[in-house]
Amino acid sequence: MSRRSLALLASLFLLVTGMGAALWWWLRPPPAEPTLVLEPARYVDLPGWQDDDPRPALAAFARSCARLADRPADEPFGREPSFGRVADWRAACSALAETPPTAAEARARIETLLRPWLATDRGTAEGLFTGYFEPVLEGSRRPDERFRHPLYRRPPDLVTVELGRFDPTLEGRRIAGRVESGKLVPYYSRAEIDRGALAGRGLELAWVADPVALFFLHVQGSGRIALAEGGQLRVGYADQNGHPYRAIGRDLVEMGALSREEVSMQSIEAWLRANSERTFELLHKNPSYVFFRELPVPEDGAGPPGAQGVPLTPGRSLAVDRRFVPLGTPVWLDTTAPTPEGGRPLRRLVVAQDVGGAIRGPVRGDFFWGSGPEAAFAAGHMKSRGRYWLLLPREVDPRRRLRRAAPIRSPGRVRRSAARPRPRASTCRPRVRPRP
Repeated sequence: MSRRSLALLASLFLLVTGMGAALWWWLRPPPAEPTLVLEPARYVDLPGWQDDDPRPALAAFARSCARLADRPADEPFGREPSFGRVADWRAACSALAETPPTAAEARARIETLLRPWLATDRGTAEGLFTGYFEPVLEGSRRPDERFRHPLYRRPPDLVTVELGRFDPTLEGRRIAGRVESGKLVPYYSRAEIDRGALAGRGLELAWVADPVALFFLHVQGSGRIALAEGGQLRVGYADQNGHPYRAIGRDLVEMGALSREEVSMQSIEAWLRANSERTFELLHKNPSYVFFRELPVPEDGAGPPGAQGVPLTPGRSLAVDRRFVPLGTPVWLDTTAPTPEGGRPLRRLVVAQDVGGAIRGPVRGDFFWGSGPEAAFAAGHMKSRGRYWLLLPREVDPRRRLRRAAPIRSPGRVRRSAARPRPRASTCRPRVRPRP
């Protein structure tokens, strides 16, 4: 066979294989959407259940229960009817309103009223758990040479759109922007705002000295400003500019500045301070920008209000993806808390009371640590694998259709008691069937 024939055959082979690869790309099955699957469990299945004192969590739960007072009894508790009606939860709220005198009595009362369900994503029970805290920054209500970096209120021209109001399949998704020549366009990015897009509009709440600390205030969503004039200003999340959150730790890994294992809030902060000439270059890779509102400073040490509108309880409040987990739901958490020595088990009753831009998925949580140096250390280093169980009223059986998330642009093992066969699980499908 001549060289010309061999070359022709080789070209034909490459063409056919290339077409095959392209055809596979177009015909490949779509990636599985995140789907909450709940598996019935018992309290003996919950690691550390007998070791926790759940009474602080019951106090947090009582705050969530207060949000039910003005809601119709027949209204679904969450976005899905599978989590029961408000009336089902009011009964549990009333019975748990008075804190039992001992931890053992509190556990017994919970066991009588609530039933645990292991949360999984299509059968995968293990997910990612991170932490957040309430930082304290130095600042002033008036700008000067030291305090030059503003915290902005929510701009009046920021327009938010709940897409579910236009298309039910997009329920839970939102976009934000501003109107320009009668059209909705993306709102100003972090870089544009830092360069003065909002300057001179009277939107400043305060000014701070440290742009790196201000960036992490945006990440945490709430904090306190120790004012040079005296006193404190507490600020909380008011809105966001609609741009997707981008983790700059990932950028540092891609740059080779940090390894994936080294990434933490503390290591990112150290790099930013050691490379001050590149600080804004890196910060501007995350176009997301948070706007704040002034909050009262409570005297009882409670945290800032979460997405449910109730004060967060340090060590007992959890941010979740409310497309899957209704706010106000008690949750048994089984993960790991970071320590200077490595880590320790974090197993306790918490309450879903907040959300976060990076908290996405059926098994995903952000643990509120409170305020202070220890809280900062734990929140900054927490990247733990873990599981959680949702505690639902015994009258509620969620083995109906649960939520499968609308497609989003974004970014384990299941341990069962050997004494019992695998129970049937609740899924997003209309019928109930066991996992294979």
